[in-house]
Amino acid sequence: MSHEHPNQFALLKQRRFAPFFWTQFLGAANDNVFKFAFTLMVTYQLQLSWLPPQMAGLVIGALFILPFVLFSATSGQLADKHDKARLMQLVKSLEIAIMALAAWGFYAAHVPTLLACVFLMGLHSTLFGPVKYAYLPQQLNERELTGGNGMVEMGTFVAILLGQLAGGVLVDTPVVGPQHVAWACLALAVLGRLTAQGIPASPSTDPGLKINWNPVTETWRNLRLAHEQLAVFRSLLGISWMWFFGAVFLANFPAFAKEVLHGGPQVASLLLAVFSIGIGIGSLLCELLSKRHVEIGLVPLGAIGMSVFAIDLYFASTGLPPAAELSVAAFLAQPAHWRVLADLTLLALFAGLYSVPMYALIQLRAQPTHRARIIAANNILNALFMIASSLIAGALLGAGLSIPEVFLAVGIANAIVGIYIFLIVPEYLLRFAAFVLTRLIYRFRIVHDERIPTSGPAVLVCNHVSFVDAVLLMAASPRPIRFLMDHQIFKIPVLGWMFKLAKAIPIAPQKADPATYEAAFTAARAVLADGEMVCIFPEGGITRDGTLQPFKGGVMKLVDGLPDVPVIPMALGNLWGSFFSRVEGGHAMVKPMRRGLWSRVSLTVDEPLPAAAATPQGLQARVQALLGTVGP
Repeated sequence: MSHEHPNQFALLKQRRFAPFFWTQFLGAANDNVFKFAFTLMVTYQLQLSWLPPQMAGLVIGALFILPFVLFSATSGQLADKHDKARLMQLVKSLEIAIMALAAWGFYAAHVPTLLACVFLMGLHSTLFGPVKYAYLPQQLNERELTGGNGMVEMGTFVAILLGQLAGGVLVDTPVVGPQHVAWACLALAVLGRLTAQGIPASPSTDPGLKINWNPVTETWRNLRLAHEQLAVFRSLLGISWMWFFGAVFLANFPAFAKEVLHGGPQVASLLLAVFSIGIGIGSLLCELLSKRHVEIGLVPLGAIGMSVFAIDLYFASTGLPPAAELSVAAFLAQPAHWRVLADLTLLALFAGLYSVPMYALIQLRAQPTHRARIIAANNILNALFMIASSLIAGALLGAGLSIPEVFLAVGIANAIVGIYIFLIVPEYLLRFAAFVLTRLIYRFRIVHDERIPTSGPAVLVCNHVSFVDAVLLMAASPRPIRFLMDHQIFKIPVLGWMFKLAKAIPIAPQKADPATYEAAFTAARAVLADGEMVCIFPEGGITRDGTLQPFKGGVMKLVDGLPDVPVIPMALGNLWGSFFSRVEGGHAMVKPMRRGLWSRVSLTVDEPLPAAAATPQGLQARVQALLGTVGP
């Protein structure tokens, strides 16, 4: 696989992505044309005693979410059992039938039929969701997964925005508005079915699966499956929390625009627009910031931004002077309102940075045979968290809190949830530290990172130049690495705590502490047996003069009896003389700005060697050659 990849927009020219992208885009747009137009129709055009306007939005929202709770477990099983392309085509055929029924409902202004169609469109989305997210990792490699997810997330929010705008404009057309909506929805459904025809075959990952039709027991089983991989399970919870957080803002935009910002309906649409644009930009930025890897170090960055701008939104929106109902132009003419819009845009941008890497992590780490079912379990959690969000926000408003105070409470809660997630899944925090180190302190270049395997056991062998070598290697790897590290390093403040979080394996010289030495190799071999990666620094310590020290025989001991485990030589370049290396009489961490900010460092990865061919002298020669051939 080449390490030169085009950017995420190039995927739109490829058959494995483009038909799928436009199919899901048209589906999301159609959902929102239909739902928004129907909501406005009930709110402004029809007077129904049994469905008052203030209840219409809640009833329509609840009917749409209900199928996610009832049928997600079944849809996950169907997506694992059948070809995903064929399933998407069948779901889009179902959409045409639903929209034909809805068209009659619009023409006849028959609200019960349209409510039934809301439920059926919820069912359509429930069936499509697990297939959508399980399709991507089958068609995209690890380096494309973050960009692909970013494109899908961006496309979804743009489709939601355009769908709501189109639905609002069409239904508002005097006399013939509902008929226009009917034809638009039918046309979007047919277009979606045509694009689905171009989706390439995506074979079943578990064709022998026996469907369990009981949603309760199946959901519970899926959650237990996800729980077996804690990073995956906690990422599911993290995504569901993001939906809780976002739902509080989206649900309160109309009231926030009217009561707090003194704006008309167009101002509410403007808030939705800037929120959608923010999510889209954040989603697309993920690939750029992650250097085309699944970079979960972005998740803490996203969580920090979500809290900072949600809290600032409270301060920006309190104390605004009362005004008559403002048009968009009058609203934008007041400088104080620009801060509100900036907060909303940045809050949404950081939510995009938070969610896209989590989706990519789930797709990468979940067992392929159960991937769609785990994503289906996530959809159920998302639905439950969104329902909880509306109940809790409603209770807070009922208790007398203003809308800005609810936003403040959610911003503070997000900070607490973030700290909790990052302490129980330290990998997020470690990747964040690695992300900061490789982007703010160093300019980190990786040569041949495609040689680091994305699955299966491997032993990484690297020269040891500084106290942050392990952090740099973490940043270079798409998945966790367990490091064999000198037991003395665990006594260093902050770094020692980080390496404990990373579950680094302490090792001592054999002569000084034979028990620790043997325990380290036993633990490392167990990690390899679990299909994970281990990194060893064969020099036995950090270089004191910048030159490569003789390699010791630990690698041979580690791979003894494991002929199928590849050994991958690596070389860190240009780190000697930096703040974290031993220099100036063997002392590290003196004169922080010795090299300035963004000094260039590199990691070069060699071709994997079979375990039988790995000798200390041979590995040392390879690492020395890498140091000689690649400059900073």
